[in-house]
Amino acid sequence: MIFVVDTNVAIVANEKSGQASPECVIACVDYLNEIMLNESLALDDKWRILKEYTTYLKSEGQPGVGDRFLRWILLNQATGKIDFVPITSLENDSTNFKEFPSDPHLEKFDPADRKFVAVTLAHPEHPPVLNAVDPGWWLFRSALEDNGVNIQFLCEADVMKLSQKSQ
Repeated sequence: MIFVVDTNVAIVANEKSGQASPECVIACVDYLNEIMLNESLALDDKWRILKEYTTYLKSEGQPGVGDRFLRWILLNQATGKIDFVPITSLENDSTNFKEFPSDPHLEKFDPADRKFVAVTLAHPEHPPVLNAVDPGWWLFRSALEDNGVNIQFLCEADVMKLSQKSQ
């Protein structure tokens, strides 16, 4: 199976997210390990997601599983384990994409996360987006699902609690 992975999953797997429970960390570690061993990953062809990963996955000291995931991506770009999906920026806006749904219910969806949605909708298999503790995905889940985006919440209890705080 192929996945789109929000950056917060790798951050949690690195144990760098204070709002993630120990169970959430384990779930993120397990999913990233499974992807690296047996699954595939979808990224955008202009490396927007990869650039975000490199910005947030710079652990000092012993590398975490999120750091290993980034290294795995860099080493496996040409192995067929990673699908690079073309997405189209609109009007020189690096956060707005032709592939992102034109739905008024998604107008306030985090611009930084729109690239993940665009990749999943542009990919022929429409892979699920993995999320750990980003409450925005939870708050917009119905509108995203109505537009064909499948979200897998690896830490549902944590993200529900965080989304209640952010409303």
